Amino acid sequence: MTTAPLPSALSPSRASDFLQCPLLFRFRAVDRLPEAPSSAALRGTLVHACLEHLYELPAPERTPDTAAALVDPQWEELRTRRPESAELFADETELGEWLESARALVRRYFDLEDPRSLEPRQREMRLEVELPTGLRLRGYVDRLDVAPSGQIRVVDYKTGRSPSPRFEDKARFQVFFYAVMIWRDLGVVPTRLQLVYLGGNGAVRWYDPTEEELRAAEAEISGIWTRIEEAGRTGVWEPRKSKLCDWCEHQALCPAFGGTPPPLPTARPDTSGTS
Repeated sequence: MTTAPLPSALSPSRASDFLQCPLLFRFRAVDRLPEAPSSAALRGTLVHACLEHLYELPAPERTPDTAAALVDPQWEELRTRRPESAELFADETELGEWLESARALVRRYFDLEDPRSLEPRQREMRLEVELPTGLRLRGYVDRLDVAPSGQIRVVDYKTGRSPSPRFEDKARFQVFFYAVMIWRDLGVVPTRLQLVYLGGNGAVRWYDPTEEELRAAEAEISGIWTRIEEAGRTGVWEPRKSKLCDWCEHQALCPAFGGTPPPLPTARPDTSGTS
């Protein structure tokens, strides 16, 4: 049997795409259509880099001023790796305002945690694990803290504002996705899952998961992959309209807006069930 060329592993972002709209998953993970970078997403990348490098400094030097001072060199490094990033800004004034907004987010972090009292075990930790079903999961954990007692905390930075409880499902799903990977990789249920929201006035949300909850999350993830495989076999990737469509770059190709998706990429033999 041949299938659409599905990714070899499932990440939290792509799983969230499928939950939001199966056709969006197809456009991003199967067709791999290019998307223009946004200044908001780029700022998120920059702020994450600053918080990662903050913990390279000796603890007494982790202050709001030293953290804010990381923005300019991290921006230069980011612009060197991705020269097209500079094209997002009309002039130096716009760029300066954007950099200042990144500094504000970095400074707000200090209202939520005291980095002088923390020594993370891992930062930007890359994980790839295989579930008992054979499904491979892949992702990056922003920060992993391990207490002397062995308790584990998974920390995920968000540069947006904290959502209301009724819109919290996406962030909760993603942090539980990370927790499943940690659990299967280390054999330990994380004690705490922490979401640090830097936007707005800043907020911290957390969950203390049980093994039963992680098993349920793992079953949900496996169920999503089963639906992805079915769509790959049948070639039916249904669009799902929502308010988020207003921000989608692929409306011109979406049947829900009168468009026609491109032909699927050349199929390949399905030999593993996860590729």
